[in-house]
Amino acid sequence: MASLDVLQQNVSSGPPASEARSEAQRAEAGGAALPTRDTPFLVTESAAKAIGKYLVEHEAPVGAGLRVGVRGGGCSGLSYYLDTDQTPKANDHIIEAFGVKVFIDPKSLLFLRGSTLDYVSGLMDSGFKFLNPKAGKGCGCGESFTPV
Repeated sequence: MASLDVLQQNVSSGPPASEARSEAQRAEAGGAALPTRDTPFLVTESAAKAIGKYLVEHEAPVGAGLRVGVRGGGCSGLSYYLDTDQTPKANDHIIEAFGVKVFIDPKSLLFLRGSTLDYVSGLMDSGFKFLNPKAGKGCGCGESFTPV
């Protein structure tokens, strides 16, 4: 399956630009649910719509989803990655949100637990955003982080 290179460039561990108030920020202000033990990774409705649109545009088969992960590399030590996958792997944690599936491997979940994947669109900043409480600091490009 094709990777999400275009969207990968917009991945960030920091908060979205002020011009594009994210759904996660609006939810936080309104006291909406945060990730829990049962759902350790939250996908906002706007992120789910973007994932669904990408899967449809690339003719992904039924059951396909977005693979979200963390791997070594980048300016700050760890970097996020996004890719499409036809099926989950045996030990994947599967998040189903707003009609889409997100697959996270157990090792990546250690660094992503409690995070929110959002999608924002604004004049200066558009794309997926990771709101990760386990990210101690990030780099200038916004694609990597150092864990707390």
